Amino acid sequence: MNVRRFFVTQGGRQRRVLAVAAAVLIDAVLGDPSSRFHPVAWMGSWIGIVRKQAPRRGAMASFFYGAAAIGGSACLLGLIGRWCSDGLQRWRLGWLAEGAALSLLIAWRNLMRAGRAVARPLEAGDLAEARRQLGWHLVSRDVSELDESLVAAATVESLAENSSDSVIAPLFWYGIGGLPAALVYRFVNTADAMLGYRDAEREWLGKSSARVDDLLNLIPARLTALLIVAGAALGGGSAGQARRIWRRDGLKTASPNAGQPMSAAAGALGVELEKVGQYRLGEGLRRPGASDIRRASRLMSVSVFLGIAVAVAAALLLPERKSAGKQVRRSCQTEAQNG
Repeated sequence: MNVRRFFVTQGGRQRRVLAVAAAVLIDAVLGDPSSRFHPVAWMGSWIGIVRKQAPRRGAMASFFYGAAAIGGSACLLGLIGRWCSDGLQRWRLGWLAEGAALSLLIAWRNLMRAGRAVARPLEAGDLAEARRQLGWHLVSRDVSELDESLVAAATVESLAENSSDSVIAPLFWYGIGGLPAALVYRFVNTADAMLGYRDAEREWLGKSSARVDDLLNLIPARLTALLIVAGAALGGGSAGQARRIWRRDGLKTASPNAGQPMSAAAGALGVELEKVGQYRLGEGLRRPGASDIRRASRLMSVSVFLGIAVAVAAALLLPERKSAGKQVRRSCQTEAQNG
């Protein structure tokens, strides 16, 4: 292989493979920049403005306003992503810049850091601090009454769900549609995180973004669960039990997607993940403790990087399809040269 030619490729599958590798490496080494330089923070600020300007009366008015505002913003972001991607293709090392942009749409390092922030005080017996870290970094629900096992369960759940939402799904949509698709996905997912609540203000305002987010995560959530099953043996878990609990409990959550990686993780780790009054995944298994958070972090790391390795290998080894237009042009050029 001509190494120099490979690393200055101007497009196609190799370009995306290199961009994904760069994105994962940049995120692992540098993590996220401060909020003022972070596109997801900008998305959140814009969604906050949309929320403030929403009509205060009428469910249908709120629904159509939310659908139009979030849908229009997503389309605009897609166009910006296309413009940026087209511009970067003109650079010999444009894949590196695109990888840097993609790294801002994934949150692997911060997710692992959040898990450790809860695990450390919980291992030291400081339940109050563990609750505070859980509420600060990972969940939006009230954590004041959670005991040690419920804090551990909520952390494991968040690690599993966000491995899908914040890592696998952005990379999946990048693979499908490049930077525009990854940007649109991240915006819709952020809108759902901010507006997808069933309170009086946001139930109808965020309903459209919640349903679209469900659709966009349909495949990535199940892919993440499959990767957890595949990575369970390497990550210190049980692949057979992960598969069994995933099939049994994957649809027990209100979300059609959140329960997929969460139930697979429950089975792989051999623990019961309970959200009181809502669901119990892996019912009948032991209750989790502080050490299971670190086990979950290892499991998610192995599973996610296994998925990335398989995708990169497939992209490099499988022959790239050429468009019909390119084939016709090449045929015409060959005939002209021979003529």
